[in-house]
Amino acid sequence: MNDTNKNNTVLRFLTCGSVDDGKSTLIGRLLFDTKTILTDTLSQIEKSSKKRGMSAIDLSLITDGLQAEREQGITIDVAYRYFSTGTRKYIIADAPGHEQYTRNMVTAASTSQLAIILIDARKGILTQTKRHSFLTKLVGIKHIVIAVNKMDLIEYDQEKYQSICDDYKIFASAIQLDQPGTKIQFIPMSALNGDMIVDRGSMIDWYKGPTLLEVLENLDTREDIKESALRLPIQYVCRPRDSDNKELHDFRAFMGRIESGLLQVNDKIKVLPSNQESTIKEIRIGDKILKKGIFEESVTVSLHDEIDVSRGDMLVHAHDELRSTKGFTAKVCWLSETNLSTNRTYLIMHTSRTSKAKIASINSKININSLALEEANDLKTNDIADVTFKLAQPLIVDKYANNRGTGAFIIIDESTFHTVGAGMIESIDK
Repeated sequence: MNDTNKNNTVLRFLTCGSVDDGKSTLIGRLLFDTKTILTDTLSQIEKSSKKRGMSAIDLSLITDGLQAEREQGITIDVAYRYFSTGTRKYIIADAPGHEQYTRNMVTAASTSQLAIILIDARKGILTQTKRHSFLTKLVGIKHIVIAVNKMDLIEYDQEKYQSICDDYKIFASAIQLDQPGTKIQFIPMSALNGDMIVDRGSMIDWYKGPTLLEVLENLDTREDIKESALRLPIQYVCRPRDSDNKELHDFRAFMGRIESGLLQVNDKIKVLPSNQESTIKEIRIGDKILKKGIFEESVTVSLHDEIDVSRGDMLVHAHDELRSTKGFTAKVCWLSETNLSTNRTYLIMHTSRTSKAKIASINSKININSLALEEANDLKTNDIADVTFKLAQPLIVDKYANNRGTGAFIIIDESTFHTVGAGMIESIDK
């Protein structure tokens, strides 16, 4: 894979940190130094900075509007920022960092490929740092940048920086964040002065590693999924019988989003749960006929054989040993203001299939601050727990650690149809 193809993707990343850690300034610096702030927005920021008596632009003002809304209780949702360089496009998920907004951070992290965890160089590792680190581990983010910010306030002291790095490595090992396949990088920086964000600056010449933007530019996210097994949940069966085009009268194809792996013409595939086999005849995206489909692409595929395929079925390669199940244990983040009850029936929505489910047991709840396991009879908003489910209809699932797309699900209240929880599968009943 050449460099052009490697980075010609959208990178989604999460920023974790409180206002005091300089998260707003970091995001502002990224947008400012990559020249992606609109002219009228920049003009407003300059005026606001002057009104505050500042000689330089206050980059944190770019996100101040959202912070004010949060303080007033108007919104606690995730804010998404967008920018691009000549190399790739970026989506920044800016999630509130406080404990009561755990569900918002989990939501933002679940689609992120990289997490930036800010640490104030003056304060070192705090409880909030540990909580953010645990949540990134929980949702399976494999690329983590520990941004030791405000280095200017400790006079760019290398020994203090190294001490913070050493402390974090000990903590990461304790929570098993530093597992094979997970890459943790440390960067000293000053978001205020712009050191090691986009430009290197001149004050941290003892640091020889990449800047933050260099890490983002060179991250190959396709390495995470190129060896993954094929998972193509079918969302829609396409049979345009009403068309006046005679060629389309007998056309039959299956539409869905490739959650992982690679699909090519003439691949031998198997349809789950029926286990019927066929080969791929054609792959389309829109009106384009392709030789292959890859991770995250929404494709239309047709088969050489007339076999029964329905919404909710899944295409895998013929040699795959994946099976359906009627039970699993998962880490659940409870999102609803109404507590989870073990006496109720819920709906589990997984890819394009839905099943009724009962809570067999709440095995333990995680104290999000101490990370200790506690007993629980129910779950409240923002609680995270190990929960065992029994399903009325079988689902075709993977462990979340092996496949984020087919290892995740949402929990729906069957009376209101509100989404009340999100889950990540840890073990599967045989």
